Amino acid sequence: MRLTRCYVALPMQAGARVVLPELVANHLARVLRLREGDACVLFNGDGQDHDGRIASIGKREVVVELQASRAVDNESPLHVTLLQGIARGEKMDLILQKATELGVAAVVPVMAERTEVKLDAERTEKRMAHWRSVIASACEQSGRARLPGLSAPTALNDAARGIASDALRLTLDPTGDVSLATVQVTTGAVAAAIGPEGGWSPRDRDTLSAAGFTGLRLGPRILRTETAGLAAIAALQSRFGDL
Repeated sequence: MRLTRCYVALPMQAGARVVLPELVANHLARVLRLREGDACVLFNGDGQDHDGRIASIGKREVVVELQASRAVDNESPLHVTLLQGIARGEKMDLILQKATELGVAAVVPVMAERTEVKLDAERTEKRMAHWRSVIASACEQSGRARLPGLSAPTALNDAARGIASDALRLTLDPTGDVSLATVQVTTGAVAAAIGPEGGWSPRDRDTLSAAGFTGLRLGPRILRTETAGLAAIAALQSRFGDL
């Protein structure tokens, strides 16, 4: 039987006792109805699963005793950075969740000319916390022990120019210069730029072109923003990664 995995952002080592955060404690003790002595698995993003057993369940805290640590080797050899035009509500959640399951290495939420979501400082902080929880939950489900990087919302120009110099830079375009059959990844790193719900504006496309992004064809149809990035990641992982 597959054991429950929970993300806990705390240091972990065999023999240590970990007091679980309230949400994780409630999930294990109140939702899953685990009892003292039951096994569980914790991870903190260090690349390992930490096997443990519930040592105590109190009214205010749940304590897990860690017994062993195991390295988890399921990260893709293809380092994919997703520059994603910020989408509204559940669409962005879906993108982050599925991109994590597909093995994306990092996500950069992008503010483009046609981005419909407006974020002030307070809303940005709340949205970032929510997005991190979506990514952590996807890691729990998919078995990943390293969380993809998540950058703060960034202007397209800054995001495009901040990509590693050795990464292949692609943006989906039904009339693009390369197709999945002809594209070549020589460094093991790819940056895929996906427009927001309103698509890239002409100035956005000029910005991407100036930063070295090439149009990638994935068929003749125009994909929604919540489909485009996932289709690109899956296609690239299938050809160059581990799908």
